[in-house]
Amino acid sequence: MNEGYVKAIRGSVVEAVFESKLPSVNNKVLAGKDQEMVFEVSSHVDEKTVMLIALTFTAGLARNDLVWDTGKHLQIPVGTRILGNMYDVFGNNLVHEEVWEEEDLRSIHQKPVPFADRSTNDEMFVTGIKAIDVLAPLPRGEKAGLFGGAGVGKSVLITELINNTAKNNRGYSIFCGIGERSREAEELYRDIRDSGVLESAVLIFAQMNEPPGARFRVGHAALTMAEHFRDVEKKDVLLLIDNIFRFIQAGSEVSGLLGKMPSRVGYQPTLSSELSELQERISSTSTGSITSIQAVYVPADDFTDPSATHTFSQLSASILLSRKRASEGLYPAIDPLNSNSKLLNKRIVGERHYQIAQEIKRNLAVYDELKDVIAMLGIEELSKEDRETVFRARKLERYLTQPFFTTEHFTGMAGKFVSLKDSLDGFERILQDEYRHVKESQLYMIGKVEEADGA
Repeated sequence: MNEGYVKAIRGSVVEAVFESKLPSVNNKVLAGKDQEMVFEVSSHVDEKTVMLIALTFTAGLARNDLVWDTGKHLQIPVGTRILGNMYDVFGNNLVHEEVWEEEDLRSIHQKPVPFADRSTNDEMFVTGIKAIDVLAPLPRGEKAGLFGGAGVGKSVLITELINNTAKNNRGYSIFCGIGERSREAEELYRDIRDSGVLESAVLIFAQMNEPPGARFRVGHAALTMAEHFRDVEKKDVLLLIDNIFRFIQAGSEVSGLLGKMPSRVGYQPTLSSELSELQERISSTSTGSITSIQAVYVPADDFTDPSATHTFSQLSASILLSRKRASEGLYPAIDPLNSNSKLLNKRIVGERHYQIAQEIKRNLAVYDELKDVIAMLGIEELSKEDRETVFRARKLERYLTQPFFTTEHFTGMAGKFVSLKDSLDGFERILQDEYRHVKESQLYMIGKVEEADGA
C-alpha cells in the first residue's frame, strides 16, 4: 500500500503527506498499529499533502505516524445475504461475524442513474395510514420527508411505515440511522424482529457517539445497498432515513474542522451540493425503484432553517408534524393544511380523491380561522353554516387519527391498516354529514369509519 505520514491533527481532520503518489479523493486510508483507524481522503492541499476525514476515533494518533492508502473507496457488502442483518458504515455485521469475498463488496460512492434511464411513472405508494394516503400521498420511486421538531412522532411514524410496507409490499426495506441514539437502534431491531419482517429488511447505523465522518457517509452506504437491490435484484426498495438533519449536521462539523467559512446560520457553504449528491441517487428505473421516506428534524420548530428549506426543495411529498396536534393527542400529529404532495393532482389520483382531499382541507381551514372567534364569543355566535363546518371539521380531525401497530404495547390499542378505498369512503361519508349525530369521540383512534357505528 502507498505509505505516507501524519503532518497535523485537528480533531477528526488529519493532514497527511504522501511523498511518492498522492491518493485520489474519497480513497480509504488506514492508520494505527493494527490499521484500526479508518480515514477518507477529503481534498488535496498541494502536490504532496491531502486532507483526511476520520471515520473512527483518532485517540492515540500522533504527528509523523504512518498512514496507508488502500487505493480503494470505502466498501460495503451488497446482495440478498445482507437481509435480516444490522451493519455499520464499514460493512461490519453488528449481529454476528461475517466474511465477504471481494466481488460481494461495492464502493459507497456511485454515480446517479442517468435521466434517460429513469422511470417517469407517477404511481402511489400506499402506506395504510389515512392522513398520509388521502392528504399527502407518497410517490413510488421518489422522496418524501417527515418534518418536525423533537418529540412529535417522526421515528414512530418511520417504524410504522417499515411495519406496514414490509407486510404489504413484496420489496425490501433498508433502514438507515444517521446519528441515532443507540437505544433507538436496539429497540428498532427488536421491534422489526418481533413483527416478523426482519428477513426482508436491512439496518445500517452510524450512531450519535460516532465521529462526524461516519455519520456523513452512512447515507451513501445505505444507498449502495439499495441500488444493488434495484439494479441487480430488480426489486422495489423502501429506504427509510432517520434523520437527514443529522447528515447535514455531520457535514457542518466536518466543514468547520476543514476550516471552511460558515454560511447562513453557521451551516457549511457546501450544504446544498452535499445534500443533492445524496438525494440524486434516489430514483426509479423501468425494472425497480427506490422509494425514500426521510425524517427531518427541524431545529426549534423553525421551518425557515436552512437545513429544512434545502431539504424541502429535494422532495416530492412533505409531511409536516405539528406540536400543537401532538399536544392535543391527535396522533399521528400530521398537519393536514401544511402537508403536501405533487401526487395530489386530478390527473394522477383521480377527480374523487382530489375533491375529497380539498374538501377536508377547506373544512379544516375554515375551522382554523374561526377558533379565535369561538374562544372569545362562543360557538353560538357563528352562523348556522359555520357551526356545521366546525362540527364537521372536528369529526374530520378525530378521524385523521389512527392506532399504530408499533405503539400497541404503549397504548393498549390494536394497530389498524386502512386501505385507500376505505379511507376515501370514510372521509366522504363524514363530509356528506352521515355521521352528524355521532359523538366526536367515537371517530377518535379508529381504522375504518364503520367502527364508529358500533362504538
